[in-house]
Amino acid sequence: MSKITAHDLAKKQKEISVAEFFERNKHILGFGNPTRALITSVKEGVDNSLDVCEEVNILPDIYVEIKNHEDGECKVIVEDNGPGIIKKQIKHIFGRLLYGSRFHAIRQSRGQQGIGISAVVLYGQLTTGKHAKVISKIQEDRPATAIELAIDTNKNRAEVISRNIVHWEKPSGTRVEINIMADYKRGRRFVYEYLQNTSVVNPHAQITFKEPDGTEHFFERTSETLPRKSIEIKPHPYGVELGTLIKMAKHTKSRKLSAFLKNEFTSMGDRTAKAACEKANLERDLNPKEMTREQFLALHKAFKKVKIMAPPTDCLSPIGETLIKRSLKYETKEISPEFIITASRPPSTYSGSPFQVEVGLVYGGNLPKDATVKVMRFANRVPLLYQQGGCATTTAISSIDWRRYGLDQKSGKGMPSGPAIFLIHVSSTLIPFTSESKEAIADVSEIENEIKLALRICARKVQHHINKKVKRKKTREKFELITKILPEIAKKSSKMLDRPVPSLDAVITKIMDVVWIEDLIEYEKVSGKTTEKPVQTTLLKGSSEQHDGGAITKSKIMVVNYKRTSQKFNLYAIIPEDAVVGTVNPKPAKIKSNYIKWNLDAIASADKVDINFELAGLEEGDFDENDIYIENINPSYVIGADKWEGE
Repeated sequence: MSKITAHDLAKKQKEISVAEFFERNKHILGFGNPTRALITSVKEGVDNSLDVCEEVNILPDIYVEIKNHEDGECKVIVEDNGPGIIKKQIKHIFGRLLYGSRFHAIRQSRGQQGIGISAVVLYGQLTTGKHAKVISKIQEDRPATAIELAIDTNKNRAEVISRNIVHWEKPSGTRVEINIMADYKRGRRFVYEYLQNTSVVNPHAQITFKEPDGTEHFFERTSETLPRKSIEIKPHPYGVELGTLIKMAKHTKSRKLSAFLKNEFTSMGDRTAKAACEKANLERDLNPKEMTREQFLALHKAFKKVKIMAPPTDCLSPIGETLIKRSLKYETKEISPEFIITASRPPSTYSGSPFQVEVGLVYGGNLPKDATVKVMRFANRVPLLYQQGGCATTTAISSIDWRRYGLDQKSGKGMPSGPAIFLIHVSSTLIPFTSESKEAIADVSEIENEIKLALRICARKVQHHINKKVKRKKTREKFELITKILPEIAKKSSKMLDRPVPSLDAVITKIMDVVWIEDLIEYEKVSGKTTEKPVQTTLLKGSSEQHDGGAITKSKIMVVNYKRTSQKFNLYAIIPEDAVVGTVNPKPAKIKSNYIKWNLDAIASADKVDINFELAGLEEGDFDENDIYIENINPSYVIGADKWEGE
């Protein structure tokens, strides 16, 4: 046997293209089996459509169709009303892996790697041998371009099979048709669930889903407002790695270290740049291109020793509590939930990457009382359907003792049971997924803690709601009993004694011995054409504007003193984040961004005070119950409000 030399081994070495790699490792991207392949294909197409529509300020109108062929083959069609794609870019976007516009941008977006839709084209090509078809139209007065393409995996480049000019009635948009091997029978439920969940966290989108048998499902748009655009930011010093720092210095245009720090990083001003240089024992005038590895290492360590402001959060685009509640209300209307609660945490950071957690909780109604709670997980407005057990959201839920909040849970750990649905959304410039298939969030302690804090806010609200309901029910029964029986006794006694019927206020007050608070919400549409006087509203930020159309939410809070002595206390009403405060009567002591405060002077025994205020900027159902708190009074005296714990 001849001896194999190093030269012989060298001849076998060759470069592997990224397309070839994923060709052999398609499970990494979510194509591990025919069921998941179907979900991944629909998901990548819809995510692309949502991103591109939002980027050009178009309310997304997305059409998804699945056609079932023989031998387990499906055709997946995703069509949108976006700006379309110029002819020369189509082959790169759909026929080239790791090609995209978001990879280097530090801001919240659904996809970043540039793998998604091209991976679907590759999977379809591998499993069916058929080419993908893309139709794109960029202007209403121009024809559409139809391209049939494949991927050359050796070169990671598209092969254009055919290119034609076609008529398409849409003003603009993109349509992609890809044949894949998939199990539609098993995957149908997951496709429906994915689209339904997508509609919950993208209330500005309208989605139509057509099944192979012709059945159509329509997920209606519940908001006409596009999400806030996320702004691209620069890297934060806390999150940069040593090798990245060295690479950035090699490509910077700055000639001084201080300028390099201020120009290439976010949250670095004169003070922090000076402090970092001093901690690293480096001159601020040092040329970053001439620095040694040891100097970069000293600078990298110095970042951790300097207090640097958190990165700006305008790179994030959260959904907002009002829209989460509106979407959950629409999607769970058949369940008739008892109430829906939402909570948003302030933006935070992990390893220099900004993130924000939002949570929604649906409780009661027709939800099963003995089943495990349903969890809806989202990252950057994208549903996470698989690997729930290995996700930080599940870890956070399981670590809370839900028995304290009215749900069943063995030994106070693990997933609780009860009539509830949890929605958890994490938005970030860099979601720490556990794998390339982006199906679960890694156990990052900062993210997990924020999820737990948001869940506990919702849990406390559930507890307060249930306690308030029970307490109010008992007191109301007592009140109805005495207001029915005592007047009858008084009438008969007066008749027997031939005397006037006495006032029972003092007696009722003595028996009740509480301060009773009740609220009423009314929704009124306002038309500018029919309203003589426009509604004057005061914006929470302090400015004012005229609203001569839209809708007004009217809130009335009734406070009745059934105590034997007069009562003086402060009352707070929580305001939804998207609301604009209008008329308030009586005059409040304070209006803040999230509440209105009244200083209620001494309310005499058996007296009543009515508080009225109006809110604009909300739709019907966005605000259906007041969240009321009291201060400077014993909470045990009050029915219908909780103790104010401060801002």
